[in-house]
Amino acid sequence: MSTTITSSLTKWQRKKLCSLLSHDRLSLLFKASVHGYNVNTFHQKCNTQGPTVIVAYNKSGYVFGAFTSKDYGQTDQNVVDDKAFLFSFNDKEVKEDPLRVFSGNPQYSFTDNGPNFDSLVFLYNNTATVYYSNTATYTFDPHKMHGNDLQLTECEVYRVEDCGGLLEKPWRNVQWNSERRKALLSIISGWKPSVSSVKQARILLVGPVGAGKSSFFNSINSVFKGYVSTQANTGTAGTSLTTQFRTYHIKPGSGVSHVPFTLCDSMGLEEGLNSGLDVDDFASILKGHIQDRYQFNPSMPIQPDSPHFHKSPGLKNKIHCVAYVIDSSKVKLLSDKINDKFAVFRRKTNQMGIPQLVLLSKVDEACPSVAEDLKNVYQSHYINKMVQEVSAQIGVSMSAVIPVKNYCQELEIDPQTDILLLNAVVQILRAAEGFFDDLYNPEERSE
Repeated sequence: MSTTITSSLTKWQRKKLCSLLSHDRLSLLFKASVHGYNVNTFHQKCNTQGPTVIVAYNKSGYVFGAFTSKDYGQTDQNVVDDKAFLFSFNDKEVKEDPLRVFSGNPQYSFTDNGPNFDSLVFLYNNTATVYYSNTATYTFDPHKMHGNDLQLTECEVYRVEDCGGLLEKPWRNVQWNSERRKALLSIISGWKPSVSSVKQARILLVGPVGAGKSSFFNSINSVFKGYVSTQANTGTAGTSLTTQFRTYHIKPGSGVSHVPFTLCDSMGLEEGLNSGLDVDDFASILKGHIQDRYQFNPSMPIQPDSPHFHKSPGLKNKIHCVAYVIDSSKVKLLSDKINDKFAVFRRKTNQMGIPQLVLLSKVDEACPSVAEDLKNVYQSHYINKMVQEVSAQIGVSMSAVIPVKNYCQELEIDPQTDILLLNAVVQILRAAEGFFDDLYNPEERSE
């Protein structure tokens, strides 16, 4: 089962709705195909969330729904909302009239029958059905609204959010010029572990399916190659595309003679008991027991008699820093089971004294201001809020949460993305340095 929940709205539909609502973003709270066509679950996920929009999808290809500016609550009382309206998309063409309602039209929220907008009742009787009443005060042609097809293939609820615009001052100072890019490359090239037996820091990337672990490696590789590279498999499949343990060595380039780190990619975290990266396998990776190209078996951790099991790993085979990769637009959608897995992994990593930090990925998808100009990343109110939330959720300091943008659709690298990525690498190497400092022995130090 996928650990993250994805929207069924097209980009065009989302953009149209945001424009209609005069808000920056829609944050998915409830998805019936994942959470069930269940009114109680709907209320658990959607009550007291402020303005929301419910979106229904039917087999006839209609996408229709309703907006309310009021909180949902489990009350049998009518709620008057003069900002509420109904809408419908069909054939990728928004209706000329987005079915705005009359001022003061009541919107109901009955506990037994789901979100009740007078004319339309969603999640009717806990089923994938919409109840339609033509006697209601909303006046519309039902054929234009939903094609007279009241059987749903999906039903979603989104919180309507402002990204909060830009802060007056950036909360981290970053120089965005080519000199800074060169300086970061120079810092990385000149870094070496303080223990002479180790030539490269080994960094383990861990995170939910689709968070951008493999994309992060491809992006770092692209910075050093000077063009966008796709060596590691990436995608948005419901289950992990990375089924092997992979150790990626980055070839020096971009004027750098030595790359002092190796990125290790693992299976994605998944909700199920026997799915995704197993905590025993995770511990074996940290200790250096698992070798490159080991094929994970989610139902059984690696055994000591496996040809990919390193029986006596040295310090150079161990993991020196763990980087959790989390999609910045999915922070609030991580399930309890995934958060529990993170907690178990964090405890295991802490016990072994290995530094941990978080790469907050896809910042451009999470905030329109950042999509417009990546240099806004440290002035974005929303990204700052997500950094605070991840810090509290994962249990790391805010300084250990690093926003990044991976190369995904681009064909050419650009300096701003490079600077954000290289800055992340520098922070990772500084964290790894803490691991080596704990082992510091004046007799065995790097020359």
